[in-house]
Amino acid sequence: MYSGAAAAAGSPRRDFISVTLGPEEVVGVGGYNNSKAWRRRSCWRKWKQLSRLQRSVILFLFAFLAVCGLISYTSMGETWKSITNKSLDDQRTEQEIPRLKLANPAVLPAPQKAEANHGDYPELSLQKPPKLAHVRRGPSNLQIKAPWRGTRLKTQHDSMRAVEELVKVDKVEKTEKSIISWRGAVIEPDQSTEPPSSKITEPEKPSSVESEDQKEPVPINERQLAVIEAFRHAWKGYKDFAWGHDELKPLSKSYSEWFGLGLTLIDALDTMWILGLKEEFEEARKWVANDLAFDKNVDVNLFESTIRILGGLLSTYHLSGDSLFLEKAKDIGNRLMPAFKTPSKIPYSDVNIGRGTAHPPRWTSDSTVAEVTSIQLEFRELSRLTGDEKFQKAVDEVMKHVHILSGKNDGLVPMFINTNSGQFTHLGVYTLGARADSYYEYLLKQWIQGGKKENELLEDYMRAIDGVKKHLLQRSEPKKLTFVGELAHGHFSAKMDHLVCFLPGTLALGAHNGLAADHMKLAETLIETCYQMYAQVETGLSPEIVHFNLHAQKGQKDVEIKPADRHNLLRPETVESLFYMYRFTGDKKYQEWGWEILQNFNRYTRVPTGGYTSINNVQNPSNPEPRDKMESFFLGETLKYMFLLFSDDIDLINLDKYIFNTEAHPLPIWVPG
Repeated sequence: MYSGAAAAAGSPRRDFISVTLGPEEVVGVGGYNNSKAWRRRSCWRKWKQLSRLQRSVILFLFAFLAVCGLISYTSMGETWKSITNKSLDDQRTEQEIPRLKLANPAVLPAPQKAEANHGDYPELSLQKPPKLAHVRRGPSNLQIKAPWRGTRLKTQHDSMRAVEELVKVDKVEKTEKSIISWRGAVIEPDQSTEPPSSKITEPEKPSSVESEDQKEPVPINERQLAVIEAFRHAWKGYKDFAWGHDELKPLSKSYSEWFGLGLTLIDALDTMWILGLKEEFEEARKWVANDLAFDKNVDVNLFESTIRILGGLLSTYHLSGDSLFLEKAKDIGNRLMPAFKTPSKIPYSDVNIGRGTAHPPRWTSDSTVAEVTSIQLEFRELSRLTGDEKFQKAVDEVMKHVHILSGKNDGLVPMFINTNSGQFTHLGVYTLGARADSYYEYLLKQWIQGGKKENELLEDYMRAIDGVKKHLLQRSEPKKLTFVGELAHGHFSAKMDHLVCFLPGTLALGAHNGLAADHMKLAETLIETCYQMYAQVETGLSPEIVHFNLHAQKGQKDVEIKPADRHNLLRPETVESLFYMYRFTGDKKYQEWGWEILQNFNRYTRVPTGGYTSINNVQNPSNPEPRDKMESFFLGETLKYMFLLFSDDIDLINLDKYIFNTEAHPLPIWVPG
């Protein structure tokens, strides 16, 4: 630097100064070359110039910062690792568990999967249904506008395919396939009770409109899951050994035929929908679409085929919106019409649906009163949907005829009616059991279905309930249970069929719809009796028929069972009434009673390879003598009412919107539009 400055001055004098420098001190002449070695020597020289105290302080600070950095790195590393792992898990979860998104809302809320616990069913306190993280309902409170409204919607079959993504939940150990829950819909028909036009019109498909009042979803509880598991076990047996046939024989792993029309499958369609069993519903629908044919040379019973097949198809149409079921309903409805071609317009009991002919039973020209007066809900609804008045006209004529008939006893009707003369036969015998039971049920339900306008139906119902109180009610000993007996030519019999246990639910339904308050009081006493028909029996299951003791005797129960009556057919009537009583009163004891019954069905009637069987002896827990037959109504009615009983969601088949037929198939209540 110094020699460079002298040269830059340019002085005219030629004087020279000679300076000798060490190599490390040369600047600008080649000593400083910005090399790392030179910089290290320079820093070291500066470091040596510091005092010992200064150097100690700097070293301490460096050590302190190093320790802090090490601690921070460890902490941040763990956090980052956790975040990274969670992100990876979330990515995997999103791939496996896509959120539900519907292109079009379904008629009922879209299905969401839930796991069924297939193990034991512990007793639960149901003050509040437990909120299970793995079981949730879909969107709540969608409303079904009636099929005759202008807005159209894709069928539920199409809606199922419109589901872009399905919620998948964590698996619970030892469970089978996930269970899907579709629920919360309310049918809101818009139809006057005037007879429909005779002109056949193509019905609109049910439309789906979200309710303005969205309510919190009601989760499925453990007891409902137990019902779902029971259904799936029964369905497994049917699918494995009786697919497409009428009834399962679970012990022999075979089937029995009645009509050869897949009764169990059709009876169970709406139950699968309500329970949310999408996979089972889909495979059953395919069978209906591809294999169910009514052009068969076969005799069917008018009553049984109406309540099970026609009722099941109509109900499934309303719940799913799938027109396939309405088309099948119109087909079977038309094929049943020849039954009404009688001199009296009282229908024959049997119809050949392939030949279009009808006839009474071989041994008599009589039909039972219950059978000819318990097909009205279904045929009336078919007229409303199709616009063809012939169906409603045929069944309304029967009711008008019975309304004016003589031979009644304070509203109570005999059990038989002649198809030629149109008169009651076997006069003097009155019962609310077999052959007469659903006559009384359908008086009330037709009145409700039609908007409470058909006063003749209500008059007949009220008169009949007064007749029951006057002639058929007695109290047993020792518990003084109120029961409904029978009257034969003026003599009272303390015999009560299990079938009569429909009555508490029917009375409660009438009281809910504004009838006398004492009907509800009678319902409460009668449902206690029906429960005792189970509780006082060794297996906890009711026999088909009981006789009540009218006189107190030491060591005797209220209920006496005769050997010929001690079988159990998996009947639904008591569970049906428990459902109505719980829905209208909220009293948890009705759920507890139903839970006991379900546990006893599992204990004494469940077949390990699939299915449930009726039994011959409810008094022998060690050997209840299985009968090797599962009636279709076990899936169509008993388990459906069980599921509804354990639900606290009043919109799960809202009883102000639906009326159940006598086979537990819900149909819409007509509302003037």
